[in-house]
Amino acid sequence: MARANDDAAAALEEYADLFAMTGGDAFRVRSYQKAAKAISGHPEDIATGDVRKVPGVGEAIAKKVEEFLQRGSFRQLDDLRGRVPAGVRRMTRIPSLGPKKAIFLFTELGIDSPEALGEAIRAGRLTGIRGFGAKTEENLLKGIDQLEQSGARVHIGVATDVAEKVIASLSGATERIAYAGSLRRMKDTVGDVDVLAVAGDPPALMESFRAQPYVAEVIAAGDKKTSIRTTAGLQVDLRVVPAESWGAAMQYFTGSKEHNVRIREMAVKKGWKLSEYGLFDGDRVIASRTEEEIYEALGMPWIPPTMREDGGEVAAALKGELPVPVTLEDLRGDLHTHTDLTDGIASLEEMVAAAAALGYSYYAITDHAPDLVMQRMTLEKALDQRERIARLQDRYPGMRLLHGTELNIGPDGAVDWPEEVLAGFDVTVASVHSHFTQSRAEMTARFIAACDNPQVHIIGHPTTRKIGKRPQVDADWEAVFRRAAATGTVMEIDSYPDRSDLPADLVRLARHLGVKFSIDSDSHAIPHLANQRYGVGIAQRAWLTTDDVINTWPLDRLLTYLGRGQDRV
Repeated sequence: MARANDDAAAALEEYADLFAMTGGDAFRVRSYQKAAKAISGHPEDIATGDVRKVPGVGEAIAKKVEEFLQRGSFRQLDDLRGRVPAGVRRMTRIPSLGPKKAIFLFTELGIDSPEALGEAIRAGRLTGIRGFGAKTEENLLKGIDQLEQSGARVHIGVATDVAEKVIASLSGATERIAYAGSLRRMKDTVGDVDVLAVAGDPPALMESFRAQPYVAEVIAAGDKKTSIRTTAGLQVDLRVVPAESWGAAMQYFTGSKEHNVRIREMAVKKGWKLSEYGLFDGDRVIASRTEEEIYEALGMPWIPPTMREDGGEVAAALKGELPVPVTLEDLRGDLHTHTDLTDGIASLEEMVAAAAALGYSYYAITDHAPDLVMQRMTLEKALDQRERIARLQDRYPGMRLLHGTELNIGPDGAVDWPEEVLAGFDVTVASVHSHFTQSRAEMTARFIAACDNPQVHIIGHPTTRKIGKRPQVDADWEAVFRRAAATGTVMEIDSYPDRSDLPADLVRLARHLGVKFSIDSDSHAIPHLANQRYGVGIAQRAWLTTDDVINTWPLDRLLTYLGRGQDRV
């Protein structure tokens, strides 16, 4: 369920960016950034509690948050939004262009949008300006192109929060309500949200929808369909459908265009008609109330929404060969999480308690290793944490605690600690955190070197992408996956919604080449543990089963697979 914490944190982050852009001192900028991170990671909903209980939130910030909770903004944020044009704020979404450079370009050169920046670079207006060399200009043009391609699309976490907020606000006025579309198919980015509802009084429902506080603009209004744009900038289409047509409507508004065309062609060959109202033989209704009825009438089992992309699922279903995809309930643990020892929000004890509440069989703590200098990690701290974990284990006899580490894969493929130190960890995750612009050959060799290290178990968030902020690195993924399969190195599906990494297309390729996977939350706070549902969505889109995902396995099988060197199976 969407929480007020996330919206308030986003507002504070925006304020920090704008404050930095307008010359605010760095200390105050950091204080707002830290408060935003703390509020986002706070396990309790601040809308029903006291924001002053959140660590790091002082009186001044608390007052701003309280005003935000009342009216969706606060005075100082409104003031800064007025001083910095929206186009300039949008420029800060270009990878490698920070707030200071964006405001410099605006005040010194009058560049007020990503489009204007692209024109200025191509016209040579930035030539000779310090900090904007040829390589920087090239990266900025790539970033502008990436921003244009993403358009109004948002990552799945943002879209899910919006959809769940809409459903919660209208559930009292509906008999049935759910989201469909690309969000139900769990695509990693979403252009708009489709919500279907059954309601006894459709006009009243639509009136209530238009009056909700998250509505920034009413695009189109009607008794059966209303489209709005939310304050988050995302379009939401609400449709009222007949109760007897619920299954047909969910099938129609969920499948990709290509999947639905294939299904409709099957109906036509039988002399039937398939629409959002049902499957018909003339005027006779064959099926309409459930999706299962629709697919069964066409001679196949129900196809999970995440598979409805016309990727061979219909043919597989007709042959009875559709795999049973991994589900959230199949996950027995989480192999990539952080605590406040490095860059997490919650303590070791708090994170372990939250994991136990989820019913996990095992849980790994993988704080950063020392090569990420800003985390101030040392071997002494890691060994001390290992002792704390051992003492904590007695309190959780039903959940095995695994002491791990997230290593940094250096430019040459080396990782933080030598093999004899790494041998003491239960699980190691190795990730790229810097030098993202290496050549394809260099990046490929970097990953292969990590796979060849017998003490590296999992490659974390492999493409390093951050949706809307940083593109994926360039590597020969087929070569990387072949080496991973040969060495038994696991590829992570990082469930953090702005990462969604590996993407489904690369998961499919890796699976074809024999790679195993872990679906991890990469949690830095207790609420992040719930992100695994997004990783499961990616796995389902790639047709993964429990045999493909190591953290669905019983503890003994998992530990055997994480055996060292030649013992790896």
